[in-house]
Amino acid sequence: MDLIIGCVRPKYATFSGRARRKEYWLFYLAWFILAVIAFGIDEVIGSPVIEIGVVGIVNVALICPSLAVSVRRLHDTNRKAWWLLLYLIPFIGAIWLIVLFCFKSTEGENQFGPDPLTHENA
Repeated sequence: MDLIIGCVRPKYATFSGRARRKEYWLFYLAWFILAVIAFGIDEVIGSPVIEIGVVGIVNVALICPSLAVSVRRLHDTNRKAWWLLLYLIPFIGAIWLIVLFCFKSTEGENQFGPDPLTHENA
């Protein structure tokens, strides 16, 4: 839970450093749960699909931290943030990024900072 809150509060727009796999996937799990809850609220209050609604507000509020955690996750695999441009390639780009986000971290310190697994335990 601390990893999720850490992505949204102190690291809201922190694009430097590294994010381990657990932090990345827990953040997106929390985003998914919030989106489902927001969708339910939109359905209950009868918010039309064309209006932004609660789902839109949640998504807009979490765009910056989602980009930040994605960049930090790429940094953890010793890749630059430019790899996020793969999202512009339909279907294949998103699949390849998911594969990159699943890769194991580079062990030890890399050009983006100390290893979050060993640095966290120290």
